[in-house]
Amino acid sequence: MTVSTAGVQLKTDRRWLADGIELVSSMRFAISLLTLLAIASIIGTVLKQNEPLPNYVNQFGPFWFDVFGKLGLYSVYAAWWFLMILAFLVLSTSLCITRNAPKMLKDMRSWRENVREQSLRNFHHKQEWDAGTERGTLTAELAQRIAANGYKVKIVEKDHATLIAAKQGAANKWGYIFAHGAIVIICIGGLLDSDLPIRFQQWFYGKSAFAGNGIIADIPAQHRLGLGNPTFRGNTMIPEGGSSNTAIIQQQSGVLIQDLPFTIQLKKFVIDYYSTGMPKLFASEVIVTDHETGKRFPATIKVNEPLVYKGLAVYQSSFEDGGSKLTLAGYPMQGMRNYDFPVAGEVGGSTPLGNPNGAAYTVEFSGFRPFNVENMNPGSGGNDAGNTAQDVRGVKLAKGFEQRFSDGLDKRLGSAAKNANSKDLKNVGPSIQYKLRDKTGQAREYQNYMLPTTLDGNRVFLAGMRDTPDAQFRYLRIPADDQGSVDEWMRLRAAIQDPAMRALAAQRYAQRAMPSSRDGAADLRLQLATSAEKGLGIFAGDERQAGYVAITEFLKRIPAEQQEKAADIFMKILNGSLWDLWQAAREKDGLKGIEADEAHARFLQLATNAYADSYFYGAPVYLQLKTFSEVKASVLQVTRSPGKNVVYLGCLFLVLGVFSMLYVRERRLWVWLKSLPDGHSRIIMAMSSQRKTLDFEHEFTKLKTQLAQTSAPQQP
Repeated sequence: MTVSTAGVQLKTDRRWLADGIELVSSMRFAISLLTLLAIASIIGTVLKQNEPLPNYVNQFGPFWFDVFGKLGLYSVYAAWWFLMILAFLVLSTSLCITRNAPKMLKDMRSWRENVREQSLRNFHHKQEWDAGTERGTLTAELAQRIAANGYKVKIVEKDHATLIAAKQGAANKWGYIFAHGAIVIICIGGLLDSDLPIRFQQWFYGKSAFAGNGIIADIPAQHRLGLGNPTFRGNTMIPEGGSSNTAIIQQQSGVLIQDLPFTIQLKKFVIDYYSTGMPKLFASEVIVTDHETGKRFPATIKVNEPLVYKGLAVYQSSFEDGGSKLTLAGYPMQGMRNYDFPVAGEVGGSTPLGNPNGAAYTVEFSGFRPFNVENMNPGSGGNDAGNTAQDVRGVKLAKGFEQRFSDGLDKRLGSAAKNANSKDLKNVGPSIQYKLRDKTGQAREYQNYMLPTTLDGNRVFLAGMRDTPDAQFRYLRIPADDQGSVDEWMRLRAAIQDPAMRALAAQRYAQRAMPSSRDGAADLRLQLATSAEKGLGIFAGDERQAGYVAITEFLKRIPAEQQEKAADIFMKILNGSLWDLWQAAREKDGLKGIEADEAHARFLQLATNAYADSYFYGAPVYLQLKTFSEVKASVLQVTRSPGKNVVYLGCLFLVLGVFSMLYVRERRLWVWLKSLPDGHSRIIMAMSSQRKTLDFEHEFTKLKTQLAQTSAPQQP
């Protein structure tokens, strides 16, 4: 009884094992795995991989950041579940090949000569006729004719009859073997080039990612990978004149340092551009020094033309700024003081910045571009900066900032605005990018252009600002004065902040608007001066609000039916008093007055708009680039990929397999010859193919006609 129970259990276990193997090696299981791989690849393509984790927090928020992190979506191709899918796909396809390849090979060698006379009559494609020729002679003639059509022929004597078995295109089944084998080979190549070897070293050799700052040469050994690391993909950035003997491998929690068997020194970085501003050519002229032999040799690394040495491939990946030296002028954006002060720094570094109000800031220079080819076509932009500001009725004033800052500039700026419908490409000069960080660690990012740019017919300096790295820059437009500088706007900005200057300007405006000396004029001038001073004060604003937003809030106190009229009067007084404020500010600095013409009136309107927007600019200082000394840096990708050749082999097998399956058609032909009592012969012809196509129909008709003519059939 015990033996019987054990036998039943053994049979049950074997059945479960057989069913499991059947499932894993089935086509539905493989298709399911391929579908999962396709979905994972789409995720890996849409979602940027191996970005710094704070970028994902900013993009998705804390909740989804944590969910996506647990699913491994930030590094899909290195996720454990992705590698497991690859491993199961290799297993599934291998089992499928193991089960079916022997049968296919056996069938390829088989002639299928075990057919019977009656079975041939059951074929769909068949033909039967009588021939007035003796069977032996007729067999040789028919075999020769069939062979002339490219078939391999075998003659079998059976059941007092002769069977001619022929086949063509049996190599079609190699297509299935090659295609399935290609999947296995490509997946193995992918696993060889994955980060499994690096993970293995982290699991068993104590390697860990380095998350701090410091000199690469001083980073401890537990964060470094040796020369024997079988596979890796890392980057190294080398400034002109600099050198590197390591590559940086990005990890979610930091970086790993990969030591290289040679040192790469960058002599010169060469870059050329298309008219759109996109790079056309960039290449690195380097000197390579072998650590083992001391051998030195020059090389040029271009896009798609890597340097291959000692099993490593060095690709030209991109380029960065290598620490360009910058000289800037700083202008206060707060308070009543009008002056500029020098600021020096380099890209990648930081510079302490004192503030007249006592707040300490640090400038972190993050980028520099020596020229920017942008699309300056007016049709690609939005509203005129001035037109928006002139409508002061109701709450439209409060929206002026957003309209002017967006104003279609994202369609004009950046990579020559390639998405714009019409283009007027111009080089608008150098630009700098930096972060201004306060003592609490809070920072905003800024992008300022060195030279004035013509937008909507106005010469303005663009000063961009954004709060988060994934946001678009919004631009403050500071009008250029007659000398092409920001000095006049800075002078007017400081004067607006000065109560004494506002009072003086109000008095001058009242005197200019009402020069009459008749009775009562003095009282009216006093009232007008008081109104002008109050209007300037509202526009100057405070810590809570300023500019057009402050005017809007003031107008809301007036009954709705009187707001439009009050707004017109307010803006007339404000514009007039601002003109006198500008003149008074120039006199204070020992300069002669400005001529009252259309150009200067336009400048004042743009300056007024810029002051209103500067409240939202959010910077205590405006930094303008004065001089620079550019230093380029090349970003090289260093890889060791032993699976690359394996993948190439798999691709070759895949091409051969697909070609064989699509263009090689297997056909089987049988001709049964049987002697009749009168010495004649009866012929039964049958033909089959895996795919019943129009070509197969034509071939069957052709062979039927040829064989019938060869055997010279008699009419019944």
